[in-house]
Amino acid sequence: MIKFTSKNIFIVTGASSGIGEGTALLLNEYGATVIAIARDKNRLELMKSKSKYPQNIHIEIKDLTEDIENLSKYIGELRNKYGKFQGMAHCAGVVDITPLQAVTYEHIKKIFDINYYVPIMLFKGFCDKRNNTMEKSSIVAVSSIEKTICDKGMLIYAGTKAALSSSAKVIAKEVANKNVRINTISPSHIESDMTKDKLNKIRKNYLETYKDIYPFGFGKPQDVANFIVFLLSDDAKWITRQDYIIDCGHI
Repeated sequence: MIKFTSKNIFIVTGASSGIGEGTALLLNEYGATVIAIARDKNRLELMKSKSKYPQNIHIEIKDLTEDIENLSKYIGELRNKYGKFQGMAHCAGVVDITPLQAVTYEHIKKIFDINYYVPIMLFKGFCDKRNNTMEKSSIVAVSSIEKTICDKGMLIYAGTKAALSSSAKVIAKEVANKNVRINTISPSHIESDMTKDKLNKIRKNYLETYKDIYPFGFGKPQDVANFIVFLLSDDAKWITRQDYIIDCGHI
């Protein structure tokens, strides 16, 4: 059984909702200290109110895209405040649907900022030996199966996730000698407050296809959070440089 202590400190981005919220709450339930990062203070506080050990959740309100260049320094500031980190779950990101003829450079850059440049700079900060425990440390980042199935209109989003997964594998090789593991998880449709209206429409309009693709229904944030926490734990100490698809057999 996975167990942590309050001395095991984990960063969770996007912790105010969805997969990030589920991951933060599960790490807390297993005893870890969680540094929960998101933009919305009210939603972060709501997440904390649901936790088993609220004294072990520390809220950090931050828009990660405001100063991407200095995000690695930001990790150092958090380390000075809370101590060295055991792991990080990067769950922040945005979904984007933009057909080719509507694409602009400015929009491409906006999506790449949050979905690619932000996690890379966070990885840089975390992998600095001054900021992690250098013993059984682990990073898990949320990617997407869109990089594989490549639906129409998803060219920017799929591109950001393909870049993230590939770069994570490169970085995993670079930091293995520092005892840091890096893996990505690529979920399909996950039902959350943000996506439930869209997924209800899919159920209604494509009922038979929906049953065929997702025989066990759409995923819940907890389904992904369970695997993230496993990969962050010592139970996964021999696992690195992998991209795991969680999609109910969609692919």
